[in-house]
Amino acid sequence: MMTYGYKPELSEGAIKCPIFQTSTFVFKTAEEGKSFFEVAYGLRERGQEEELGLIYSRINNPNMEILENRLTLWDKADDCAVFESGMAAISTVLLEFLKPGDLVAYTSPSYGGTDHFIKQFLPKLGVEHVCFHPDQSREEVIETIRATGKGDKLAFIYVETPANPTNTLFDIQLCKAVADAFSTEDKKVYLCADNTYMGPVWSSPLTIGADLVLYSATKYIGGHSDLIAGAVLGNFEVMKRVKTLRTFLGNMAGPHTAWLMLRSLETLKIRMDRQCENAQKVANYLNTHEKVSKVYYLGLIEEGTNAYAIYKRQYNSPGAMISFDIVGGEKAAFKFLNNLKLFKLAVSLGSTEGLAQHPATMTHVGIDPEQRKQMNVTENLIRLSIGVEDADDIIWDLQQAFEKV
Repeated sequence: MMTYGYKPELSEGAIKCPIFQTSTFVFKTAEEGKSFFEVAYGLRERGQEEELGLIYSRINNPNMEILENRLTLWDKADDCAVFESGMAAISTVLLEFLKPGDLVAYTSPSYGGTDHFIKQFLPKLGVEHVCFHPDQSREEVIETIRATGKGDKLAFIYVETPANPTNTLFDIQLCKAVADAFSTEDKKVYLCADNTYMGPVWSSPLTIGADLVLYSATKYIGGHSDLIAGAVLGNFEVMKRVKTLRTFLGNMAGPHTAWLMLRSLETLKIRMDRQCENAQKVANYLNTHEKVSKVYYLGLIEEGTNAYAIYKRQYNSPGAMISFDIVGGEKAAFKFLNNLKLFKLAVSLGSTEGLAQHPATMTHVGIDPEQRKQMNVTENLIRLSIGVEDADDIIWDLQQAFEKV
């Protein structure tokens, strides 16, 4: 991954890929320009040894292409498309695979932005939705979809797992079985997995049934709280559709953002290993604290449960996202958050520094209160993104904040 897709000899021997801060690229001949556009616009297939020629940075750019090539290695994907934000990636995928009259099934809980786009925006285009929950069996999910009266219109299943902010797990293989149950010879129901919470190191949804895997690359992939980006990966068939729509929406990542992510990829596994190591110590500390009523962390899932079976099947790590219920409601939660010193009181996740926030009044405030209750997103809930700091320092910070409550 460290050198994949980059040829120093094409960039004056620079050991690292430079920033290609340019809008357009020069063709050697008119014939070359014709050839490049034919492939870019899908008028012919690219030859086996043919490289996609550079045309215009809305279509392709060296920084973007090298980043996409390297990301495919992590997820064992054919191709990748990077976007200027995670929501750009989510909205582009949903717009490409859904049309008026279609039905989309999605998991609850989900990220607030995803929930809003599916429930508030897509209906304006004539796309209906139905959600399903982690405690439902395959048969129950199928029945939930059929009960809408639109089962024959199901076109897309969107699963976010682990779900934000409670680490709720959904079975990707179960979701794939549901997609297959509604697919026909004439119409395939596609399955997309939002893998933001685990990043490309701790899980590979494409290898267990997903057609597309999606990331807010702002999080672990970027990892330094200094960029906004998204990524979508899959096989050549689906990615051709995603990239074509991206070209016309113009929401691709710029060269500087792509360059920053190339930098970040080189430390991705090192950072995530450290964050997970820290998170396990923090989760164990929280799990025995008198002012904590419940901890939501994959490493604390009870063995022998269905959730534990899903965890062991889908993930190679418990991750670095922890949520917990503090005793005392919103007042205690705010007192705790306001007294943190090492943690930063901010949304987002997966960065090198520890981040803490209150989902019910911040990231998930736009979700219907009754739905928030079903998701266990209560006034007691605090979400922590564990950073790379020393674990003892992290626990010290939590301890001194608890003492102020």
